[in-house]
Amino acid sequence: MSYAAIAREEAVLVERTGLLGEGSSWAGRRVVARFFIDGFGDAEQRDLWLPRLTEGGGIASVAISEPRVGAHPKLLTTRAEAGADGYSISGEKAWVTNGPIAELFIVLAVTTIEADRKRYGAFLVPRDAPGLSIKEMPEYQALAPSRHCGLLLDHCHVPRSALLGQAGSAYETMALPFRDVEDAVGTFGLLGGFRFIQSRLARRGDNGDAATLSLGGLAALTAVFAATAEAVVAALDADRLVELSAALAGLRVLAADMLQRARTHRDRFGPSNDAAIDTVFSDMAASLSVARGPRQARQARLGARLVS
Repeated sequence: MSYAAIAREEAVLVERTGLLGEGSSWAGRRVVARFFIDGFGDAEQRDLWLPRLTEGGGIASVAISEPRVGAHPKLLTTRAEAGADGYSISGEKAWVTNGPIAELFIVLAVTTIEADRKRYGAFLVPRDAPGLSIKEMPEYQALAPSRHCGLLLDHCHVPRSALLGQAGSAYETMALPFRDVEDAVGTFGLLGGFRFIQSRLARRGDNGDAATLSLGGLAALTAVFAATAEAVVAALDADRLVELSAALAGLRVLAADMLQRARTHRDRFGPSNDAAIDTVFSDMAASLSVARGPRQARQARLGARLVS
């Protein structure tokens, strides 16, 4: 399934339900299988896991972030020690999306340290692997019904065949690019949210000339957002996303501006009491706040290029 197909389905799901968490949870499990297993797995790994994840309803989750440090490569401490019969992984992971219902975890762990630089591997860790336990975490107030958990790995043993891709390169080849993949596909969840919001505002609010003009502005911006999101996800499928990295960053900026415009419209024209709109506003704000630091860094680099 292409990234574009996954993204469009996510938009439709959110537009119908008004639940960004529903759409992101559905799309997330498919993106993980597409990016990690199909993209980096060897023939044996693909044969074992892809049918279970794409046809059998199984779920794989990515475990990169850790408590208190997020996903910063210099601060992650989960370690994988190589042995004669496999790897022993020890550490703790946090905010594992879809983790409570996953049967497979893709765990990022330090494999070596070279000249004070940590090198990472990604490991396929089944839910029933010895030494792995699930840690409950407080749920987001937004983005329901998407669920998260932590992982405790206490000398968790996996065979050598659990290594995904090459040892030592997982952060550069998987963790960093995956953030852009998530963003590119995730823009369609935001798109579905804006379409849902517009339908609610149009049905139940003030229909005077000023309200109609305001709604028209939202509709025009949504069309621009949709066209750009389509171009970005097409570039992702063509392995040319780097060429549209500025457009991907711009979609997040545009989404924040559109969300504020939608809030202003609702405050001025109503409807004043609509729990579904409140939920979408909260979900979209939460979605835009995730990994805000790295995204702002990219935006700052774009500005720095103009200055220089």
